[in-house]
Amino acid sequence: MNPLTAIDRYHDLLSRPGLANDSWGLLTARMADRNMVFGERPLCTVLRPLFYSPEEWSYLVNRTQLILRLFDRLASLMLEDDALRAQIHATPEEEQLIRIDHGFRSTIPTARLDSFFARNQDGSRSLGFVEFNGESPASMAYSDVLGDLFLEMPVMQEFGQLYAVNSLPSKAPALDEFLRVYHEWRGDRSKLPDIAIVDWRGVPTASEFDLFVEYFAEYGITAVICDPEEMEFRNGRLYAAGTQVDFVYKRVLISELLLRYGLDHPIVEALHARAICLVNPFSCKLLHKKASLAVASDERNAHLLTADEQQAVKAHIPWTRTVEERSTLDPAGNPIDLLPWASANREGLVIKPNDEYGGKGVLIGWETDQPAWDAALAAASAEPAVVQERVQIAYEEFPAMTADGRVEIDLRLVDSDPFLFRGERVHGCLCRLSSQTLLNVTAGGGSIVPVFVVEEKNA
Repeated sequence: MNPLTAIDRYHDLLSRPGLANDSWGLLTARMADRNMVFGERPLCTVLRPLFYSPEEWSYLVNRTQLILRLFDRLASLMLEDDALRAQIHATPEEEQLIRIDHGFRSTIPTARLDSFFARNQDGSRSLGFVEFNGESPASMAYSDVLGDLFLEMPVMQEFGQLYAVNSLPSKAPALDEFLRVYHEWRGDRSKLPDIAIVDWRGVPTASEFDLFVEYFAEYGITAVICDPEEMEFRNGRLYAAGTQVDFVYKRVLISELLLRYGLDHPIVEALHARAICLVNPFSCKLLHKKASLAVASDERNAHLLTADEQQAVKAHIPWTRTVEERSTLDPAGNPIDLLPWASANREGLVIKPNDEYGGKGVLIGWETDQPAWDAALAAASAEPAVVQERVQIAYEEFPAMTADGRVEIDLRLVDSDPFLFRGERVHGCLCRLSSQTLLNVTAGGGSIVPVFVVEEKNA
């Protein structure tokens, strides 16, 4: 099936009298009802989901799972090998947290690989994974609920007469994984977890926490949302906003927790005492650091990879190196001195802080002048950061309603970010759109849309 044909037919439907306005009116009203906002901005600002053919989705899942299994194995190797682990540049406090036994096998019960999955004119696709979100991947609940809302839209109802439309849920796999690691941690299946969802008050993703509390309640699981400041460890038990809990769904980032409290926080005390099941565990930091992509793509670690893994890394992980004075190989395999080479090849590179999120500190080489780029390289060599090869960016046309009620179709950057579970499986996918190169909703731009696998009926 050609997904471009499906897109054209969907856009054609929007030209029918009233259909676009009715669909947008319903979507905006339902987003308001479900508090589908990021901070104060609506999560979705366009009228079309992202469509994949079954063949495209199967390819994305298969290649993602191959890369995911590699990262899962690299995390285990880094736990055992101090020299390998040093390549991610963990801080001394992070090193202490990483070493705490969290009571179950997986380093990454939930995660997300952020990628560009681009269609080429000849029908081929390129797939480049640019970041590993190993800590607290947002939008699993957002994407599920947004998918449900889109299916209610009149234009999607009409489209469903022409195409079989399959959603890609991720809330259910997330809960399955939470229960799996909780029961592994307990050593039995005798009870359900008492959950605390932990993050700072006022974060823009707070509305998603409410969606998870609502979803957990459908399965008889109680959950409380609390700020790290509202937690207490006493008499061998952890309390969140006064409620005893034994499972922490940690949405607060490790770096921010350490910056505020160091190692002196009730979550750390409770984990040492084996009083809580923590998801994701602190060892997720091994893969969340941007330098984990450097570990995977650096020639000095090639001996750790199978031939198939080396081929997959070359095809799907952009050349990435920690910014430092060293000799290495460039993307073509030629010997280079890293810093002079990175300076001379600015237009094909990006600089990223090793441990930031939301696009903070990211510098796009082809949008930066040489003096600013060289200054950033100098700063990056003093603070852990990576330099990464430019990947092919995906673009698609998406329709949106203008202020005067017209449908306007514009080209947007599109990323495809599969949700990962148990260090081995893909279920669901976040899709973000932007008109800017830095594609991140936290950075202030963009829109989230649901992802559907579509197949023409009676084809």
